[in-house]
Amino acid sequence: MNLRPQRKQQVEINLTPLIDVVFLLLIFFMVSTTFKDEARLRVQLPEAQGEEVQAQEPEQIRIVIDRAGSYWVDDQRVVDRRPITLARALRGALGERKDVPVLIQADANATHQSVMTALDAAAEVGLVQIGFSASRPQENPMEGTSGIQMSNGADQAAPRRGR
Repeated sequence: MNLRPQRKQQVEINLTPLIDVVFLLLIFFMVSTTFKDEARLRVQLPEAQGEEVQAQEPEQIRIVIDRAGSYWVDDQRVVDRRPITLARALRGALGERKDVPVLIQADANATHQSVMTALDAAAEVGLVQIGFSASRPQENPMEGTSGIQMSNGADQAAPRRGR
């Protein structure tokens, strides 16, 4: 029978595994993080192969986006680049019509954000039949030229339903 009081062992926290886990997480996030380096990305847009669509132009609203991100709705320039102004211009072009398809013709060097703004404005107005236009690749493309070709619809894609 041992009547001596027993000493409690001191609790100590071993920091070595904790430090190992923190370093592993640090390495994981350093490796998996994407760094914003826009100068390295060079994307040439848009060209498409496929069958030609007939030149018959259906009743539609055309949104043209130039290289600078300016908008035209049915050949009328939109005053500024704000989404609310674009939505107002789309409402004016829509008038009393409903379920009119929208054709977006964006310059190959237009920003993705300007195309997304056009999609958001069309959705805000209630337009859900949205199509995109692309030009056919040239046999001998000239160095440094790209963009859309304004035409009467011979090289345009048919509008798709939904988003």
